[in-house]
Amino acid sequence: MKTISFLKSAVWLLIMCSSIRAGASTIANEDSLHQEKYVLVIHGGAGTILKKNMTPQKEAAYTAGLRDALNAGYKAIQAGKSSLDAVEATIRVLEDNPLFNAGKGAVFTHDGRNEMDAAIMNGKTLEAGSVAGVSTIRNPITAARAVMEKSEHVMMTGRGAEQFAKEAGLEIVDPSYFRTQERWEGLQKALREDSIKSKLDHSYSPAGKLGIENIDNKFGTVGAVALDKAGNLAAGTSTGGMTNKKYGRVGDAPIIGAGTYANNNTVAISCTGWGEFFIRNVVAHDLSALMEYKGLTVQEAGKAVIDKVGKSGGNGGLIALDKEGNAALPFNTEGMYRGMVTADGKITIEIYK
Repeated sequence: MKTISFLKSAVWLLIMCSSIRAGASTIANEDSLHQEKYVLVIHGGAGTILKKNMTPQKEAAYTAGLRDALNAGYKAIQAGKSSLDAVEATIRVLEDNPLFNAGKGAVFTHDGRNEMDAAIMNGKTLEAGSVAGVSTIRNPITAARAVMEKSEHVMMTGRGAEQFAKEAGLEIVDPSYFRTQERWEGLQKALREDSIKSKLDHSYSPAGKLGIENIDNKFGTVGAVALDKAGNLAAGTSTGGMTNKKYGRVGDAPIIGAGTYANNNTVAISCTGWGEFFIRNVVAHDLSALMEYKGLTVQEAGKAVIDKVGKSGGNGGLIALDKEGNAALPFNTEGMYRGMVTADGKITIEIYK
């Protein structure tokens, strides 16, 4: 009897162990189906970015620049810092890299100046700050954060923003700091195209319709969206605007709800592209609203707003990160410099469509 009882117990234990292993296997398989949780997503501009026009050396340089920026932001998140800290740290790296159209690599206006815009937003509080048309602030994203945290305002422009930044203790540089030969040659090419067109067609207006003709084949903007360990979202965008821009033109990057937006209830967004169309379609806030009011996923909402931009005649892209760590990176151009890092540190970088 004791032998039979022992055998029954042994069989029961074997069945239980098998069930536990099967259950563990099922859980593992289910987990493998879950989308990876991203904590930081960045972009370095969207536009006509074709592999055939890119040398291996330049592609490697862009990839390295994006990786450096991702590492800076991820390091901040891993250290327990806020998503705002991560966004600022990430964008500062891109602003200091002349490959990207922000900070050191800003393009030139028609008058031969570098005029930069930037914005940052706190998804937890909906506080935001931005600067526009600045020419002496080394890191405009830091100035945008100072406006948010050290003033009662949301946006400051031109000399006033520069004076505020100086009083706030930010690094001020001579405008010549931003000059790069590649960007200067880009302006000269744009000016020559204006001249040729005006000679061939006397009805041609060099400025296009009110100065917003899109003659730049790459929209250089940099941006970052982050989700920190406390579950807070933040977004930031920085840009030198469009080559040959006139009349003190300001794009969507520093406009909260157009090119930059973050809300802990939904998503953080940074846009890049032909700014006028992103302003008209209030793209960043529209994406958040589609998620909040219609229940769309970040991927569905991202596609919807970029489709709307395309239908209205504009082009570009965006990066979006929702409160669960799901990411979307839609664009309707030939390429967009972009990168992502997961919670466990896995980095992905892409350039082409």
